[in-house]
Amino acid sequence: MYTRFQWPSPVDHLRRKQPDTAILYFCPAVLQATAQVFRAGFPGLVTYAVKANPNKGVLENLSAAGLTAFDVASPAEMAAVHAVAPDALLHYNNPVRSPEEVRCAIQHGVVSYSVDELSELDKLNNVPQGTEIAVRLALPVKGAAYDFGAKFGAEPEEAAMLLRLVAERGYAPSVCFHPGTQCADPEPWGTYIRAVADVAKAAEVKLARINVGGGFASNRDGAAPDLMAIFEHIGAVTREVFGADAPQLLCEPGRAMVADAFCLATRVKATRDSGAVFLNDGLYGALAEARDMGAVARVRVVSEEGTLREGAKSPRIVFGPTCDSLDRLPERLLLPSDIAEGDYVIFGGMGAYGECLATAFNGYGPSAPVLVSQFE
Repeated sequence: MYTRFQWPSPVDHLRRKQPDTAILYFCPAVLQATAQVFRAGFPGLVTYAVKANPNKGVLENLSAAGLTAFDVASPAEMAAVHAVAPDALLHYNNPVRSPEEVRCAIQHGVVSYSVDELSELDKLNNVPQGTEIAVRLALPVKGAAYDFGAKFGAEPEEAAMLLRLVAERGYAPSVCFHPGTQCADPEPWGTYIRAVADVAKAAEVKLARINVGGGFASNRDGAAPDLMAIFEHIGAVTREVFGADAPQLLCEPGRAMVADAFCLATRVKATRDSGAVFLNDGLYGALAEARDMGAVARVRVVSEEGTLREGAKSPRIVFGPTCDSLDRLPERLLLPSDIAEGDYVIFGGMGAYGECLATAFNGYGPSAPVLVSQFE
């Protein structure tokens, strides 16, 4: 757990410091509690997808919470993990790599790779035999905010061919998949697991492990997803199709692991007669994901004195602070009628991608995270 100074809450910090820049608040206790939900509920090994938030404090707290393996996509992420957890196991599941990236992975002792094409498998010729190599499967499965199969993954026939080659070359054959981001329905995982069984049967290969990916939904609108239902479905379908000889399971949550551990406080720069609101952060900052996902709807507004604004809510156009007219939330945001210049608009569930996608365009962007003991 973080031992550095922690403010009691974001509102306490806002009231006392009156910051005029956007602030990310990080609650280590929430992150560690979420890690325990995954470790206790998921029927296999839990790793963390570093891409969602590579903040050093996040990695430190997840290691302290008992995570021993991390999903990395680049040499920089490998170095970031090993800087705080030298003994952590690295799973390199970005299936497209340069030769130099492969050399870095070998130097870092990566224990698991993924591939989705023969040319990528050939790049791993210097990887020690016995290393896990997972063939990434892609299916036309719906249920996520956007499809991860559009960029990576082999169709079942090609996946079976690759899986056979992985085994023939002396590696530990596995299969991985990703149902797509912000997936709250358990069924896509079941569909994929059944297809994995068919691929393994076609390849005549006994699987070492199935990596069911990330994609677990976070709470973006106040309705918390039922993670336990997804965990139970994954376990039940695996037992159904593989029986007593089922391979081990692995997951790699990113968004669902870290989202609730952060919130973002933005300040109202101005309100217009039209009802439009200007904030000091927007699409070039920590709200960048709103372009593709829509803005997080878990919003509250507090005055400079820390008082909750409770006026009737109505949908308002929200602009960011830059001089670019594209810097506008794609959908209107429900905000109270008594919102005023100088107030703070606090977005919950902002731990995933907010910090790492933010830029300093036009001199704006969120501060380094401020530690808090709780969010309320």
